[in-house]
Amino acid sequence: MAAFPAVLADPALPTLALVGGSGLSAGVVALTLFAAVLHAVWNAVAHGVPDRLVGFALIGTAYVVVGGVAALVLGLPPVAAWPFVLGSAGLHVVYTLLLWASYQLGEFGQVYPVARGTAPWVVAVIEVASGHAVPVVQLVGIAVISVGLISLALDGGRLSRAAMPALGAAVATGVCIAGYTVVDAAAVGTTPVPVYAAWMFLLQGPVMPVVALVRRRRGLVRQPRSMLVAGLAGGVVSLAAYGLVLVAQTSGATAAVAALRETGIVVGAILGTVFLGERFGIGRIAAAAVVAAGIVLVDL
Repeated sequence: MAAFPAVLADPALPTLALVGGSGLSAGVVALTLFAAVLHAVWNAVAHGVPDRLVGFALIGTAYVVVGGVAALVLGLPPVAAWPFVLGSAGLHVVYTLLLWASYQLGEFGQVYPVARGTAPWVVAVIEVASGHAVPVVQLVGIAVISVGLISLALDGGRLSRAAMPALGAAVATGVCIAGYTVVDAAAVGTTPVPVYAAWMFLLQGPVMPVVALVRRRRGLVRQPRSMLVAGLAGGVVSLAAYGLVLVAQTSGATAAVAALRETGIVVGAILGTVFLGERFGIGRIAAAAVVAAGIVLVDL
């Protein structure tokens, strides 16, 4: 089971060997926590912009620009890495479309923790179902995550029909996260991490701008400056969050970094309550904390 929780550091983390019992320095803890906050922030930005399609298109534009420059500087990945690069980029495209759908359909403080919490839950359950020996503490972690996800689904004490599409999209997003993290884990050793990341972002980046162009046409260029700034800044923050986690991963304590990284689930619930004015704030924050605690147990 240990190798599977180690691939749950998000997104696209190819340096994923589990080093049991490795301690974290104060600097690595700070980097990881900051990355967790940044990840929640860029997702909150993507949800909070008035036109979410344009917001995701601008985030994708930032990916193309930064990934393109990095790809020019770093060069092509080796031939052996291309199946992983293409597979990861394709799964990231599906992930982005599902995440956009989730944010169109539901409130941030609910769907963000569900999407983030579903990924480690899916991988862990698959491991149990495949007959591998699973330590008791990790079984407890699966149960704790399940309780947290159910609590988020039963927001306000009931599962309403209106919430089903958003929750379904969020769960599908989490399944996609599990898929691309497994692909990224398999890419270890095929190419340097910066090269892998540059091409993965470059290849996935154009999709949302193209979708926005087809759907908005001329209206795409007539956006308020504030939305342009927010969308592009969201893309840069997303890339920064990814880079900081990569730096933290060089400590060797991959599982510990992965677990600490998921504190962003709680941050997301807080952002939805405080800045996006969503209901059921305390309940969602508590449920998100339960999910994060379960992920920590699964990663032990």
